[in-house]
Amino acid sequence: MEKKDFKRIHLIAIGGSVMHNLALALHDKGLKVTGSDDEIYEPAKGRLAAAGLLPAQEGWFPEKLDTSIDAVILGMHARPDNPELLRAQELNLPVYSFPEFIYEQSRDKQRVVIGGSHGKTSITSIIMHVLRHTNRKFDYAVGAQLEGFDRMVKLSDDAPVIIIEGDEYLSDPVKRVPKFHLYHHHIGVISGISWDHINVFPDPDTYREQFRIFAEMTPKAGSLIYNQNDEQVLLVSVPRNPADISYIGYGVHEHSIRNGKTILHTKKEGDVEIPLFGEHNLSNISAAKEVCKKIGVKAHDFYEALKSFKGAARRLEQIGESAQATIFRDFAHAPSKVKATTEAVKRQYPQRKLVAVLELHTFSSLNKKFLPQYAGALHKADEAIVYFNPKTVEHKRMEMLTENELKQAFQNPDLKVYTDSAELQEHLVHHNWQNANLLLMSSGTYNNMNLETLTKAVL
Repeated sequence: MEKKDFKRIHLIAIGGSVMHNLALALHDKGLKVTGSDDEIYEPAKGRLAAAGLLPAQEGWFPEKLDTSIDAVILGMHARPDNPELLRAQELNLPVYSFPEFIYEQSRDKQRVVIGGSHGKTSITSIIMHVLRHTNRKFDYAVGAQLEGFDRMVKLSDDAPVIIIEGDEYLSDPVKRVPKFHLYHHHIGVISGISWDHINVFPDPDTYREQFRIFAEMTPKAGSLIYNQNDEQVLLVSVPRNPADISYIGYGVHEHSIRNGKTILHTKKEGDVEIPLFGEHNLSNISAAKEVCKKIGVKAHDFYEALKSFKGAARRLEQIGESAQATIFRDFAHAPSKVKATTEAVKRQYPQRKLVAVLELHTFSSLNKKFLPQYAGALHKADEAIVYFNPKTVEHKRMEMLTENELKQAFQNPDLKVYTDSAELQEHLVHHNWQNANLLLMSSGTYNNMNLETLTKAVL
């Protein structure tokens, strides 16, 4: 089937991080784009306004929809009873979720989908960096703003391949199917499986099942690239039809650490020094290398490109450095990510004291049933700190956490717990940062704590 030719598109919940990027990408292609949302924040607001796509007022306006619209794209933030969605259904307009629409736009391309509980943004961004470095034409859809790319989505008519970060979270409020089931990959990656999204997948088995379905969707002559060091991944990636499908296992890239620098050991290229570090990143590099090999990138070009890859934003991102201390910021919030990130910084700088600060911000991380998953996650830190905002707990209508419960869950009697970001900042500012590193892990903002002020004080 050929991809459909769309001229006019309406986005319900246009203000979402990936939705507004899709709107901009479609606008770049010359399509007529409209949209609505009941709340639009920066940076989406400014970026939509600059392109002339910002709705005149916030809210839902069913009268915006008529039969001249070729497609309606439904964002996850909308509700099933959204007035614009009901109007679209009444008019029999084609309604797509974000992943369904990306698939529709890439039917004639080779689709590479990177799945996994952790590492998928990093693997995707390494591949994109390499392809750009080698002047390859490609489209993409990622879940984070990547350095050097001004959009999170790019859709063109001539790129032969599309690189997609395949999130396992739900596609839209109506169908409620994991996003990565809807892209129909030719090359699939599973980087790791570690139970997350307790609000959607109530137990580890239900969660893991979504990855088994993804693995089994690999088509004839397709490839499944999987992390062979992850026990959960091995449970779903067992080669079922090896005659038809290429199963490729990968592990941590051979390397050593010299004076705080990571050196990759390669057969033909010799030793390659790279800015990235941490075993999870060295595993991500191996996954990206296997994908690049499959789509025709030579090993020499891959390693050459890797030398200039600094990492995805907020993925072990260095936000400040002095002779005595370094400050890292990371998006880590799920237990496996927190553990891997903490271990990576300690292993890279074994002589320095490590202060690790984790903000509990997501539905899963604030859920008392889920908390025991964090057992041992901060063990490698010399000083472990957990912060959460009681207002966030109230807003999510969850049971309030106590200091004792957190110490038990993390299995760390020395854990420091803060519920006031000003007090936390005060503690960090007056800390002794001689020969010490600070690691800030959060998918939130520590209640808008000023990181610039904190960085200056630490360094």
